[in-house]
Amino acid sequence: MGLIADVRGQGLEGLEHNFVTGRLESLVNWARARSCWPATFGLACCAIEMMATGAAHYDLARYGMEVFRASPRQADLMIVAGRVSQKMAPVLRQIYDQMMEPKWVISMGVCASSGGMFNNYAIVQGVDQVVPVDVYAPGCPPGPETLMHAIFTLHDKITTGEVLARRSARGAGAGLAVEQRDGQTAAAMVGRR
Repeated sequence: MGLIADVRGQGLEGLEHNFVTGRLESLVNWARARSCWPATFGLACCAIEMMATGAAHYDLARYGMEVFRASPRQADLMIVAGRVSQKMAPVLRQIYDQMMEPKWVISMGVCASSGGMFNNYAIVQGVDQVVPVDVYAPGCPPGPETLMHAIFTLHDKITTGEVLARRSARGAGAGLAVEQRDGQTAAAMVGRR
């Protein structure tokens, strides 16, 4: 995390070359990573944590993500926060199809990633069945720290071009998984029951 903060604080100096001698692809990837505009798509309790991430304490505005877009045509990042029902899946896909290219998807929480505790016919057992997922953020619900870690991971992979390379190789999303950063571990969750 310290390395990410160091590179982010450097601005253009974080590039291997300067603005004049840098490769065009590196400059475009650098700009893409620092201008992700998320689409508003909160479905359940994870959406509250997503809203907290955009609030003053965590302040996504520092990373160019201050406004969650209501129109998919103005967004290039979809954060699927919460469980996806079978009725909502076509709407999710339609919004994804209307987003501009290149577009990215973060699956936030265990319900979006695998259906969670809702192992039934009404809930999609993983949003990757509907849209290609680039980064999985674990937890129930994952806190703002975990979502920020997923966003930073996505930013780093966009900058290096690895996300697009993984997409073309797999024919699906990049499928990166991040560790949980908000202190909730599986053992702590079991201890609460």
